[in-house]
Amino acid sequence: MARVVPAVIRALDILELFLDRPEMSAREVIERLDLPRTTVHELLVTLVERAYLVPVPGQPVRYRLGMPLFQLGSAFAGRLDLVREAQSVARDVAAACDEAVHVAVLDGADVVYLVKVDSTHPVRMVSGVGRRLPAHCTAVGKILLAGLDRASLNAVLAKGPLAAMTPESITDPERLRAHLEQVRAEGVAVDVGESDTAMRCVAAGIRDHSGAVVAAMSLSAPIIRWTPQAPSEWTALVRAGAATLSARMGYPTASR
Repeated sequence: MARVVPAVIRALDILELFLDRPEMSAREVIERLDLPRTTVHELLVTLVERAYLVPVPGQPVRYRLGMPLFQLGSAFAGRLDLVREAQSVARDVAAACDEAVHVAVLDGADVVYLVKVDSTHPVRMVSGVGRRLPAHCTAVGKILLAGLDRASLNAVLAKGPLAAMTPESITDPERLRAHLEQVRAEGVAVDVGESDTAMRCVAAGIRDHSGAVVAAMSLSAPIIRWTPQAPSEWTALVRAGAATLSARMGYPTASR
């Protein structure tokens, strides 16, 4: 069996640190990864040499992501029909309610946001494309977890304890399993302050040509705009948006 190369893993660990911050110093990398100073220095020099990292102007020991990573990401996105189609559908859903619309996929025990269309309200959800959150704390994540078969769900839950983002987060595995059964039956999931106490969110699944749930679409807004009529209205909008996107992905919704 081919072995994993530790130096490559460490280099990738460094790059992934930049997913949640635009810039980082060499000292911060050392502290975050708990690696020897010499090792980090060699890896940073190599990444800068290939332009995957570039020094911040005027601050040579601070770094930010370089253009090759944008090019790789663009090449990936350009081959992903889901992203192109989701942007169009998400814009339509957002225009109908003037709230934030996201499309996300499952990656292990987390969700990763592929598409975001923001609202025009001054008070709105803080998020972004590429953001990663624990799946069990989000509406999109619960839809995606509910779409897994028993073995796949067990594998996800075996990855470790369910972390709490807020006091409302579900952290008990058995309670989560029961909740996912309800999500599966209803076809929608709601985040009632489980990822952010000031936000509410509703999500529905996106299916591909085989009927598998491959992504989820959500509609999110601050609790101040979660009016009595909002849950039913938003549920209808996100169901319709997810159905439209599913059809574009080849799912025969008209016959189901």
